[in-house]
Amino acid sequence: MEYRNLGNTGLKVSVICVGAMTFSEKGWRSAGAMSFSEIQRVVDYAIDHGINFFDTADIYAFGESEELLGKALGSKKNNVIIATKVRGVMDENDPNNRGLSRYHILRSVDESLKRLGRDYIDLYQVHWWDNTTPIEETLETLNDLIRTGKVRYIGISDFAGWQIAKSVMLQELKGWSKFVSAQMYYSLLGRDIEFEVVPACEDLGLGILPWSPLAGGFLTGKYSKDNSPPPDSRYSRMEKPFLRFDLEKGYFLIDELKKMAEKYNATVSQVALNWVKSKPFVSSIIIGVRSLEQLKDNLGCVNWDLSSEDVDYLDQITDPDRPYPQWFLDMFADL
Repeated sequence: MEYRNLGNTGLKVSVICVGAMTFSEKGWRSAGAMSFSEIQRVVDYAIDHGINFFDTADIYAFGESEELLGKALGSKKNNVIIATKVRGVMDENDPNNRGLSRYHILRSVDESLKRLGRDYIDLYQVHWWDNTTPIEETLETLNDLIRTGKVRYIGISDFAGWQIAKSVMLQELKGWSKFVSAQMYYSLLGRDIEFEVVPACEDLGLGILPWSPLAGGFLTGKYSKDNSPPPDSRYSRMEKPFLRFDLEKGYFLIDELKKMAEKYNATVSQVALNWVKSKPFVSSIIIGVRSLEQLKDNLGCVNWDLSSEDVDYLDQITDPDRPYPQWFLDMFADL
């Protein structure tokens, strides 16, 4: 297993992180249900193969994911890095059981700790921006959690570039603990963060944790023009309307990935993950699996690297159109 620093910290995390959004015996949204025995097999196999990083959130199955992750880790829970998140609606009838207010964060961290069966959270992440709470209130509260020992590091998820910059600048100005990571959607078919988020994170020292690196399962290679996702598939039910990309471009990419997979004696998924792994700003790749077989396949991306020529080719064929002001700044970068 390869280990990388989490952003500009000394904390080492495995380049593959197991995402626990699918950890739910009851089934949650379109992620499907997993038996606890299957969750246990996934967690044990991950640890046995060097994974030391697990990511969840309080909103995943409304706490069930945290509970099942803590249960599956058992006595090993203090020997791994656990990340969770706060922000989502935890009670439809309580207007204060959501958001990034001091009230909700302090309540939520204790509830997450109880579900995980731990005294501290390694990486506590704000799940997305809260327009109804002053960011200073959120940042000061997170700083207090670190000072009291309930949290060791803090991160963000799904922030815009300006929101990251504003937050970290305020943290520096106030002398508060700073964000160390940014969990963002990133894949060969979703490279939007390269325009603003990646430059902000690189400048401010945040490591990026890509979620859905296989574009909601599309980049597993099981879909093509002649084999489109069936209406009852997980992709059709959830990710297709959620993760936006050009299907024709996607099908062309799949054909090219299949050629590379044959070249490297790998699977399409492994090639797609290897491309994400090649990016120096990536600290760890979050993979969500619903079976041990999926985990085994995804882990096949670890112990080899795409050639620089193949990385460049994939960069080229998936290169997104540069918006303004990026194209304008490119024109005058050397003047």
